[in-house]
Amino acid sequence: MARKRKNRTHLKGPIEAPAPDVPKSFIIKHGQVGSSLTQLVRDVRKVMEPNTASRLKERNRNKLKDYLTMAPALQVTHLLAFTLTPVAPSLRIVRLSAGPTLSFRVERYSLMKDILNTSRRARSIGMEYLSPPLLVLASFPPASPPTPPHIPLLMKAFQTLFPPLSPHTLTLSSARRVVLVSYNAEHGTVNLRHYVITVKPYGVSKRVRRVLEGATTKTASSSGILDLGNEKDVADFLLRRRGEAGPDGGYESAASSTESVAGDDGEAISLADDYVGRNNKKGQRRAVKLDEIGPRLELRLVKITEGVPGKEGNVIYHHFGKRPTLSDGKLRLTISTVKKTTKEIATLKAEHAEKAKLKKQRRDEQEQNVKRKKALAKGRDDGAEEEGDQTEEEEDYEGHDGDGVWNEDEEISEGEDSEVEEDKAAESSADEEEVKRPAKKSRTRGKR
Repeated sequence: MARKRKNRTHLKGPIEAPAPDVPKSFIIKHGQVGSSLTQLVRDVRKVMEPNTASRLKERNRNKLKDYLTMAPALQVTHLLAFTLTPVAPSLRIVRLSAGPTLSFRVERYSLMKDILNTSRRARSIGMEYLSPPLLVLASFPPASPPTPPHIPLLMKAFQTLFPPLSPHTLTLSSARRVVLVSYNAEHGTVNLRHYVITVKPYGVSKRVRRVLEGATTKTASSSGILDLGNEKDVADFLLRRRGEAGPDGGYESAASSTESVAGDDGEAISLADDYVGRNNKKGQRRAVKLDEIGPRLELRLVKITEGVPGKEGNVIYHHFGKRPTLSDGKLRLTISTVKKTTKEIATLKAEHAEKAKLKKQRRDEQEQNVKRKKALAKGRDDGAEEEGDQTEEEEDYEGHDGDGVWNEDEEISEGEDSEVEEDKAAESSADEEEVKRPAKKSRTRGKR
């Protein structure tokens, strides 16, 4: 039997290393959250693909500190953590490994399945997630003196979540999705939307487009060929007036056909390069549309702090705070704007400066201890080498007197005497061997 070869799981070709400037992210949930928020985490991972850990599994014993420790070793640049608070779900965007940390309150959200269920036609999503989405920032005020200082930092935080856009190196076929982040100045919220790019023929009606695109509707057969068995003529299918059923319906006029084409396709563009899909070749005019696939998020910025969770620094921006109040005999959490006096701000700055000074002092002390230990280890190695040299010199001078001076009174035997002594020693050793050698026993064959 021939051996079966695995082709699906084997990598074909060299593995391409990711670009060094491509951001990578972890999207996790921590704490007790419901099934809806768990599904939201999976949907946000879909938005961030392919530069995210889409199959990351959280365990109950995993802490936020575990991810912060593990992420730099895996070259992860961002951590998005969802949790459930008594007021509302919250989201923290952490820039690794030195911060800052942006804390949001999730005002409202919709899952991907909710968006697809409300759409007129469901889309089969799959190949769109092989390339990163295009980021579009809308309604953010430009940097100017009246603009609040936290707005540019907020915009920069969303920009660094996605790979930078390079028009000179970007291929048209890799632009498959769009992430829209818009700022609502009236409510002070950030809205996030996720779209997929669709390209359709321009200047033709829906029925003609259906013929060009193939079997993509419920009336089409599984073989990709439209079923025109109930039509008397092809004109009945192509020119039938909207809302008319059956082959006996009236035809569209030129004006109504033009209106339907313009309303369906909108403005058209000329393709600069080949795009995915049937007949989407370079130079052809196509209508481009954005179909929302979800999820939707409405976020409110709560706080911006330096550093990462567990090692927070100075508070850069703080918009809301929770204050317990007593109403109707029950303790409730109400939202109130945080206002601090100049003295409190100065005290906080002094505390952070003292912490930074103490941290630097400990670091310098640790570096000095490391240098001292290295110097001691080097001194021990040098001492061991000197002791080894001294022992070798003593072994070389074993045949000399203690003062290191040659003894002239010592008798030295001449060469002939030494040779005679060597011959005598050899003869005596041979005699001893003859004496010690046992006599051989005579072997006799006995009679049977």
